[in-house]
Amino acid sequence: MRPPGRAELTALLEKHGLRSSRSLGQNFLADPNVAERIARLARVGSGDRVVEIGAGLGSLTVALAATGARVTAIEVDRHLLPALGDVVGSLSVDIVHADAMSCDWQALLGEDRWVLVANLPYNIATPLVLDLLVGVPAIERMLVMVQREVGERLSAEPSAPAYGAVSARLAYFATARVVGRVPPSVFIPRPKVESVLVEIVRREAHVVSDEVATYDEINRLISLAFSVRRKMLRRSLGQVVSEEVFACAGVDSQRRPEELGIEAWGELAGCLRRLGPPELPAPPDEPDEPGEAEQS
Repeated sequence: MRPPGRAELTALLEKHGLRSSRSLGQNFLADPNVAERIARLARVGSGDRVVEIGAGLGSLTVALAATGARVTAIEVDRHLLPALGDVVGSLSVDIVHADAMSCDWQALLGEDRWVLVANLPYNIATPLVLDLLVGVPAIERMLVMVQREVGERLSAEPSAPAYGAVSARLAYFATARVVGRVPPSVFIPRPKVESVLVEIVRREAHVVSDEVATYDEINRLISLAFSVRRKMLRRSLGQVVSEEVFACAGVDSQRRPEELGIEAWGELAGCLRRLGPPELPAPPDEPDEPGEAEQS
């Protein structure tokens, strides 16, 4: 069984009296070739457990099930469930009506190892990816379709134009790389932005050990520094990080936050733990982190 194409999905929408929801960021993948390409890039097959977020009308779901993997398809929009059932009803797919931002992942995934594959709603892509990395270790690998600018930030290396707080946070848990591009023309309705496919692979061990610094300690520094990312570190962190701490970490205080990799952030947090105050003040918001555009 091949994924449904544009004509089939259009007929399905009409049959069920459905329209895409702008508030939920719904743009339905309508190209069977692209769906099958994503399934290949996901590198899943028989015996694998795959969780898909935002199954929509099931094009990607069908392609994933065709690999032989067991698929759990999560969909938050209850209006889509009958149509999704029509498409995947005969396949090895479990449909779950849930909000990925608030569902009980432990109850859903259990003790198995999982691969996440998803065309993520663009307004939740970044926080959801980070939440899953922080709190759902059962997901060992992800292949996510996101807005191009978001994908570039997720996968950016230090000093790259797209590198920011989210890049550093992700690097603590995983590696990320853009593995493909998806044009707007393959969706119903057509979005105004280009999409990319990002592969995220969880590290077997965190880059920085807890003996040096915890994620929370590192994240507080990252949040504080990137809230004024265009300033040198001695300005953005000066109230909590002394020159002694900078010297201990081997970090030049005249550098800017986008120049530091996760190892350097770990060294700073570790030296601050040993030499500085035990707690940092609550960081301000991060207005300089570029926002995510709407999908449609």
